[in-house]
Formats: sequence, structure tokens, C-alpha cells
Amino acid sequence: MVRMSADERRESVIRAAMSEFARGGYHGTSTEAIAKRVGVSQPYLFRLFPGKKAIFLAASERCMDDTVRTFEEAAKGLKGEEALHAMANAYVKVIAERPERLMMQMQTYVAVAAAEAEGDHGFGVAVRAGWMRLWDTVHLPLGADVNETTTFMAYGMLVNCLVAMGFAPEDRVWEGMYPSARIKGRLEK
Repeated sequence: MVRMSADERRESVIRAAMSEFARGGYHGTSTEAIAKRVGVSQPYLFRLFPGKKAIFLAASERCMDDTVRTFEEAAKGLKGEEALHAMANAYVKVIAERPERLMMQMQTYVAVAAAEAEGDHGFGVAVRAGWMRLWDTVHLPLGADVNETTTFMAYGMLVNCLVAMGFAPEDRVWEGMYPSARIKGRLEK
């Protein structure tokens, strides 16, 4: 059996944390569950990360980075309407194929609101910085038009909510979406 380096193990913890937090949220997920999924002890987990919050933040940042990368790759060499539809199609495909990415995003937003309500503003600062990277990634291919970017991001958040609530692709709530923002086929439950 090949031994993993600390960086490889850290990466496996982030991937496991994304799956666990996506299902259980910050408060509903134990570090024990993450450690078990990775196959390490909790003390080893805390050698890689200083605590649960740091693990959650790393998972949140990875989720946002993956979404940024999805948009960058989809919009490469495109502008305006072509970029908009390419990014929308790519995002819809990702959340249909990997629902844990969507759920991790949603859990991140809830965790920020809960942390802010408890007086912890540092977590929100980090997550908002990631969201601004996402905004900027979309903004430039859409011609740096603030209205186009706002509309695109608003559609994205609506798609997130509809998918998270389990609306089927044939439900009438999708009728007002532009075609590239619609979920195709049956959603996995």
C-alpha cells in the first residue's frame, strides 16, 4: 500500500468534508464522520486542520473554486450571449451530475448566516471573497455589464433553490428560465 503525503491526505479530507458537510451542514456533521470517511483518526485530522471550522472553510473554498473553474472553462474564448449560455449549460450539468456541489454551496450560505448571527464575521468575509471571485469570473465574459452579471447570478441562485427543493425539470417553475438555465431530464433524488 502506497502511503499518502500530508498534502494528498489533506486533499482527501477536503473531498470527504465536502460530501459530509453537503449532507449534514456545519452543525450536523461531526469531524468523526469526516475522519472515518477518509480512514484517519480525529487527532490526525486535527494535525492537518486546526479545527472543524477550518475544515468547513477549506471545503467551502474548494466548492467555490470548482464553480469558478467550471465557469472559466465554459466561457473560454467566448463573450456575451455565447458565454452566458455556455456557463449556464456547464453549471446546470455540474449540479445535475454532482448534487453534492450544489448542496455544499447551499450549506455554505446557511453557515455564513449562522456564524454572522453568532457574531463570527471572519467566516463570512472569507466566503464573500470567494463569491466575489465567482462574480468577477462571470462578469468579464458578460461584457463587464453589471446588469447582465446580476441577472445571471440571480438565475443561478434560483436554479440552486429549485434544484435543492427537488423541482422536476418538467415542473412549471422552470418555464420562465432561459433554456440553458433549465435542468434537463430527471433529477437524481
